[in-house]
Amino acid sequence: MPIKIVTDSTSDLPQAVAAEYGITVIPAYINIGDKSYLDGVELSRQEFYERLPAYDPPPTTSAPGLGTFVEAYERLAAGGATEVLSIHISSTLSGMLNVAHAAAQTLKKVRVTVFDSRQLTLGTGFLALAAAKAAAVGHSMAEIVTSLKEMALRVYSFAAVDTLEFLRRGGRLTRLQSSLGALLSIKPLLTMYDGEMTMERIRTRSRAIERLIGLVSELGPLEELALLHAHAPARAEEFRHHIQHLIPQGLVPFSVEVTPVIGAHVGPGAVGLVCVKVRAFSERSNT
Repeated sequence: MPIKIVTDSTSDLPQAVAAEYGITVIPAYINIGDKSYLDGVELSRQEFYERLPAYDPPPTTSAPGLGTFVEAYERLAAGGATEVLSIHISSTLSGMLNVAHAAAQTLKKVRVTVFDSRQLTLGTGFLALAAAKAAAVGHSMAEIVTSLKEMALRVYSFAAVDTLEFLRRGGRLTRLQSSLGALLSIKPLLTMYDGEMTMERIRTRSRAIERLIGLVSELGPLEELALLHAHAPARAEEFRHHIQHLIPQGLVPFSVEVTPVIGAHVGPGAVGLVCVKVRAFSERSNT
């Protein structure tokens, strides 16, 4: 009987890919004023990004309630799943994982294993996809989790952000830091790796892109790569030309507009990528 995979909407997996591999995607919430919207269900990305600069107060984000997870797990059990692997955005960024753990502990019909991706956007999505592929060919839960732990240490996410304003709104910068950064044309470069997000302050967008490409080049050969943008398709296409030499041969990378749950914190205009390093020979020989 099958192991089924669950993730959340912050994973940015394209709907067609999630459907193809039978991955259940639980939507997070976007909170705007006194209303809450299911991410990707009740609020389109186009509508959100077009209105984002004018929202006052700024949108906030939240995890769905325990009942949403319980319902999803029970539905999979009713469909024949013997085990569920629930893979979510880094616990350092969201309370999603805590809710998933609490829901898993209430169930008796199906065993649920909760996995912290220590990533965001397609950093989580690539792990969920790898898990679904492994489950489809009959790997056990223990084998899949061991593989994911190894893979997670090879996943990196980068974003060149267009403005400091939305980081300030999210509490990562003070108003003074944001104002000074704007005067100096600072473009933040964000890196997410193994549960830790770091930020470099770089003058001008072009230098931020150059730095991003340099960081990815230093990682060595890649086995996966995906392009990301926040309501900036033209900028993303221009970025694709700059990183063409980094795309693994034969790979047609995803190009994804990030979910509003992520976009609320980085703001419109951001571009970036998620990549997975090729596993080193020494790592292969030890497994």
